[in-house]
Parts: sequence; C-alpha cells; structure tokens
Amino acid sequence: MMAYIPPHMRRSKDMRRASPIPETLQPQFQRNINLRASTSHKKKSAKIVYADHAVSKWFAVGLDDDDQFPTYIHLEPISLEYVERKSEEKPLVLVNSIVTEEDCKLERNCSKSPWEIIAENVHQELLSSFEILRKEMDDQGSEKVKPILVARLGKFLFHGKPSMRLQSVNKIQVEEAILRQLNRSLYANIPSSYMENIIDGVVPAIGVDFLEKKDVYTVKLSDNTRPDATVLCKCNVLENKKLRLYKVELNQVRHMVIDVSCLDKNLDLRLMLCSRKILTALTDDEMNSLRDLISSAVVDPDMKGGLKWPKKGKASSGGRYRVIGVWHTITKAYRSSSFRLKARDADRYDFRTGTAETTREVYLKLKGIVSEIQEPGAESDSISKMLEDSLRLIWDKFLCCERFLT
Repeated sequence: MMAYIPPHMRRSKDMRRASPIPETLQPQFQRNINLRASTSHKKKSAKIVYADHAVSKWFAVGLDDDDQFPTYIHLEPISLEYVERKSEEKPLVLVNSIVTEEDCKLERNCSKSPWEIIAENVHQELLSSFEILRKEMDDQGSEKVKPILVARLGKFLFHGKPSMRLQSVNKIQVEEAILRQLNRSLYANIPSSYMENIIDGVVPAIGVDFLEKKDVYTVKLSDNTRPDATVLCKCNVLENKKLRLYKVELNQVRHMVIDVSCLDKNLDLRLMLCSRKILTALTDDEMNSLRDLISSAVVDPDMKGGLKWPKKGKASSGGRYRVIGVWHTITKAYRSSSFRLKARDADRYDFRTGTAETTREVYLKLKGIVSEIQEPGAESDSISKMLEDSLRLIWDKFLCCERFLT
C-alpha cells in the first residue's frame, strides 16, 4: 500500500526565486521624516495575533523639504508567486530611481540624523507598550512570558483593499495619504549576496561573536481549547532521524509594530515588541499527546517544510491538536553585549492553504534594551540612548547599500 502523505507538493528544482529587492539603490542622507503616525488597534488577523492595546505605525524616512515623496521615488509592481496566490494581484514596492553616487549627494541641512529621529518616534511608544506588557506578564502566574524587541529587515509590500484596488493607484507621483489606505506587509526574503556580505563583512566589522548554529523543526498546531492561539512545538533531530520535542510555546503576540520605509536604502525596517508564552505547566496527558504526534512525523528533505506524516490521521492527536504547518529553520546566531544577530534560512509549509515558502532572513533581537527597561528604576534617557545607538548600527551596517550588495 502507498503511504499517505499530507497535501505537500514536491519541491521544484529551482526552490529559491531571485529576490525582487533592487540591489542598485544608492544611499542618501536626508533629514526629513514623516512624523505623522498611522495607528491602529487590532486583535487577530489570520496567523498574526495582536494584543488588545497594540500600536501599529508607519512612516517614511527620506521625504523632501516639504514632507513629500521626492520625484525619484515611485511605486513599482513586483511579481511574487507566494504573495500573488494569496492576494490575487501583484503588490507594489517603493523604489528609488537614483542609480549613481553623484546623483545622491543632495545638499541638505541635517539637524538630526535618521536614527535620532526614528528613536524619538519609537521611544515613547516602546515605553508605554512595554508597561502594558509588564502588567500582563505579572498576571500570567506560573506560565513564563518572554518579551522580545526585534528589528526585522526587508521590503514593505503594499496591497490593495476592496475599497482601493492597486490599479487605481498613481505609481509615478507617490502620495502618503494613498499609501496609508493600502494594506502593508514586510517581505523579509533578502538576496543571497546580502546574506553573504552580512556574515563575511558586517559580522567581523562590528565585532560580534559566533554563538551557535541551530537546526530546528517547528510543528505548528491548532488547539481546540485555545482557538485564538497556535501551539508551537520546537524540535531537533536525533541520530535515528526522529524528532525530539524540547520546548512548547504559543505563537508570539505583537504589542508594538513600527514600520519605517527607508527611501534612501535598499531595505526597510520594522521594529516589533512581542511576547511569547512558554508552556511549562502542561499536564502529562497533554505532553503525551504532543509527543505522540511529534514522534509519528518523518524527516524528509524532499518535502516542503521538511516533514511528513506517513500514516493517515497521524497529523492530529485525540481530536484536540492538529498540524496546521511546519517550519524547518537553520539559523546562525551571533551575540554582543546588546543584541543577538540571527541569519536564518527558513522552509515553511502551511497545511491550511497548501502554500510553501523558502526565505533567507536577517534580524536582530535587541536584548540589551529589553534588559534595561526591565531594570527597577530604569531611566528614560538611558533607554533612549541605547535605542538610538542600536538604530545607528542598523542604519549604517544592515540597511542595504551598495557596499554590502554587489
């Protein structure tokens, strides 16, 4: 008899698509920023969970003296199969058409640096969001809640809404008011050349130490006792090719999301304050159900997500847990006294939609700032300085410019 395989599609020979992020955009130094913030409060959106008092903002760095988008910034449709399958249209990205270093040297009175202005706009939101999160952490009892401040790098994609389709958007003359009416997502799949330059060039230059390389399989489960959450089972592979479950947690909850379109850089920036609950008080029956489900999985590098369940029905357990997705990630981690740098290759498969995605990602966990905020009597000025220093490092070393993308 043929073994039952969940609806994975076999890998194509060309698994990695070239990233659409332009690699020729030149850095400029402009002082203006849009200080007006787009703020919304959300609870749940598909796989993404927002706290009740979550804050979401977007603004652009690199506007002209009148706080308008410069004429060399325009919108361009990008062909991304994974995204188009969900939205049924090509998303738009902001593109800088200046291609020579001489063109980028604009005369400006720069009273403040971009990282100073970004820090000013993030600082108060971070403190207020963390204060709310701290109260929620105190109310969790025996469950461990871990706060995380992360800086993600990628390119913002703008998607249409039923009330505003992308066909009606003026792509040559970019208007802030129009962009605010569109949906937005971060496309974090960076070019291979950028990943190589981060590891081979930036890491030695900034003096971070190699911490570890982790090969992890994450099995995502629905739990009928937690309809608003996803259970994440973190596993590594034993010598017999079986999975070993080493941690169970819930999917992260977003408390603050601040998106910055960096018009003079090749990549954009997302700062997120999140929390993740580690489940440490599971009953014996719950743990046995999870281990039974995990042990029935088979590691198969030819499957999207890297796992399969050979026997029909084994992708669920007792009617309570059901596999809804699998991730296989290989991550190199580097550390300094103030942050952790992660360079990750990810292979993801979503059982619910039948979609798969492989990405290269670079992000930073700003652990020093989180530790400082948690200190009793932490001073606001000290936190602001740490935030500014971190943003300067990200701006100078991690947001793409030609010397890192060849």
